[in-house]
Amino acid sequence: MFKNLATLNRLSQLQARRKQWLQVHLYLGLVAGAILSVVGLTGSILVFYEELQELLNAEQIAISAPPAADQHRHSLDEIIAAAETAKPKGSQLFSVYYPRKHEVAYKLMYFVRDASLSNNGNGYYVFVNPYTAQVTGVQFWYFTDGRYWGIPLVSFIMQLHYCLLLGDNGVIIVGVLAALAIISVLTGLILWWPLTGKFAKAFTFKRRASATRFNFDLHKTVGVYLTIVLLPVLFSGLYFNLTDRVNIVLKQLAPISRNNPWSGLAAADFKATPQPTAVSYSQIENAVQSLSPSGRLWLLYAPSDKQGVFIVQKRDADELSPFIGYRDFAIDPYSGKVLASYQSGTGSYGDVFLDWQWPLHSGQAFGWTGRILVFLSGLACPVLFITGVIRWLQKRKAQRLHKIGVSVR
Repeated sequence: MFKNLATLNRLSQLQARRKQWLQVHLYLGLVAGAILSVVGLTGSILVFYEELQELLNAEQIAISAPPAADQHRHSLDEIIAAAETAKPKGSQLFSVYYPRKHEVAYKLMYFVRDASLSNNGNGYYVFVNPYTAQVTGVQFWYFTDGRYWGIPLVSFIMQLHYCLLLGDNGVIIVGVLAALAIISVLTGLILWWPLTGKFAKAFTFKRRASATRFNFDLHKTVGVYLTIVLLPVLFSGLYFNLTDRVNIVLKQLAPISRNNPWSGLAAADFKATPQPTAVSYSQIENAVQSLSPSGRLWLLYAPSDKQGVFIVQKRDADELSPFIGYRDFAIDPYSGKVLASYQSGTGSYGDVFLDWQWPLHSGQAFGWTGRILVFLSGLACPVLFITGVIRWLQKRKAQRLHKIGVSVR
């Protein structure tokens, strides 16, 4: 008897505590849910960022590859030389995106650096066919001064996802919302946890249930099944938008040398001594290939000024992790010497943890399975918000009816 009484008291305490967590979960959802729905939905679309860009801009990106395509590929010097003939006035090469398959053109990103031009800072893509060294098109990509209307659809979706079209303030807002969403997901788990231990019911829909119960079960099951994906995706989004703040916390737990969220090396950490002549782009490639022959060239960042260095990224090497495998190289533009290299999955626990963030956020870590899961987690945000609001309205209606019933009696 006393044991049963103690159990009832314990259950009563847990239920009272759950009501408090319910208030936290409710107000977080109402305050942040609508905006997070936008961020989640755009994130789902961006899982297929490359495919979508190639589909919508096929006339410039899609090309015909000849047999033995690699043997017919022009050098990077010839490809960049072709892009230089078509680049916007006052612009400077920022990066080179290597084709992910034979039927795709090189993408070269240029930024307008000339302060005397009215559109200072605008970004453009110049597309070049690697088999003919001919420019296949130039695409305006985005403004860097806070203007977002008139940019291509994929760029618009990306900026909406990353900063809500609010510039630097939007980056902070999205980062804070990601932190609030993590708390919301965790409180949702607390509310979901069956106090009676009936886990089978907690994981399933009730058969032949009413619309009210179906909405509740939908909110519950979508949340619990996708939590394992939502939490890492939300945390990585928090990291990308509030990198310095996250690093401050992580450095208390483990040493971190990786201070750039997008690559293992930061160009700002290196300074080259200007010389009368610089090496060619092909020599930069050769320096990387001689040091790391396996894998494929993925991305090249050009020096930002005369003291800047090249950052070259490789991925898909057989000896690297299939989940987060890539290598970065910092290269002196005048000597062609490799100044430093970084291999993902090495270094401190903190560095390895941060290496996982982009592959997890994009779904690339687990191939198509990971991408589909991240896609579904993004869709879960509006589903959870809508079903949560419906649930809240249903309970408010029930409370009003209850009060009317009491007053009538």
